[in-house]
Amino acid sequence: MSDNPLAYEDAKSKGILWGFGSLLGVVLIVMLVLGEWWSREPEQFSVQDEAIERMNVTHTDQMPIGYVYANTLAHIADVILFKSGGYLSNDVAPPGLFCDNIQNFEYGALVMLRDGTTALRNHFARDQSQSAEDPDLAKAEPYFYYERNSWALPSTESEYVKGIEALHAYMVRLQNPSSTSKAAQFHSRADNLWQYTEVVIKRLGGLSTRLAASTDKFSGATHGDPSNPIDINMPTIGQTPWMEIDNVFYEARGSCWALLHILKAIKHDFSDILLDKRAMNTLDNMIQALENALSPTLSPVVLNGDGFGIFANYSLAMANYIARANAAALDLRDVMNRG
Repeated sequence: MSDNPLAYEDAKSKGILWGFGSLLGVVLIVMLVLGEWWSREPEQFSVQDEAIERMNVTHTDQMPIGYVYANTLAHIADVILFKSGGYLSNDVAPPGLFCDNIQNFEYGALVMLRDGTTALRNHFARDQSQSAEDPDLAKAEPYFYYERNSWALPSTESEYVKGIEALHAYMVRLQNPSSTSKAAQFHSRADNLWQYTEVVIKRLGGLSTRLAASTDKFSGATHGDPSNPIDINMPTIGQTPWMEIDNVFYEARGSCWALLHILKAIKHDFSDILLDKRAMNTLDNMIQALENALSPTLSPVVLNGDGFGIFANYSLAMANYIARANAAALDLRDVMNRG
C-alpha cells in the first residue's frame, strides 16, 4: 500500500468512477440491443395455417365460414401482445419507453383490428339490421377499444386478452351450431363486405394523405381553392414535422400488416361471393399492394428525400402502395354494390 494517503484515496475514487462508468456502459449496450430486438416488426403469417392450428388446440375438425376471419383477428391481437418484447405502447421504463417506431406500428395494427372486429360484430355476424347481435362479439369489441397505453390496473394487455378470449368463444359457437349455447352466425354477403370496404377506403385514404405530407410539395395539395369560400374553411394538412415522419411511416406499416391478413381471411371466407362477382382479382391487387408496402427497409432511419434527389423518400413510396390498395378498394366497393 502506498504511504501517501492522498494517492490511495485518489486511486480509490478513480476505481469507483471506472466501475460505475463500466456498469453504465454495459447497461446502455444491453438497452440498445434489447431496443433493437424489440423494435423488429412481426413476421407475416398464414391465416389458414393459424386457423388449422387453433382447430388442433380445440380438438375439432370443423372450419365453418367465418372461422378463419375471426381467428385472424384473434391472432393479430395475440401477435401485438406477445411479439418480441411484448406490448410496448404502455411501457413506462426503457428500453420500451423509447421504442416509438414499434409503438406506432402497434397503434396502426390496432386500428385495423378494431375496424375488423366492429365489422364482424355489426355486419358479418348479423343477418339483417334488426337481428340481435352476437353476445361474445358484443364483449370482444369494447375490450379492443380500451385505451392503448394503460399500464395500471386494468392494464391494456389484460383487456385485450379478454377480447381474444371472447373471439375464441364466438369461434367455438361457430363450430358447434348444435350445442346447447346459441349458434353463432357469419354471413359472407356482398352488402356486408361493401360496408367494411367503405371503412377501409377511408383508413387507406387518410394514411396516404398523411404520408404524402412528408414534403411541402404534397402537403400543400390539400389546401383547397382560395377563391372558393367553401374551400377556405376546410381543414388543411400541413407538412409533417421532421420528428414525426417516422411515426406516421410505422403507423402505416402496422396498418398494412394487419389489413393484409384481414384481407387474406376475407379472401378465404368470402370466396364464393368474390368469385360470383368476379372481384377476386381486385382483392388480389389490394393484397399485392399491401405486401409491397411491407417490403423490408434498407436504411436504419426513415429517409425523407425530396423529389428526384439523391436520397429516397420512404413516406412517398409507402403512400404510393397504399394509394394503389385504396384504388383497388374503390373498385371492390363498386363491384360489391352492384346488383
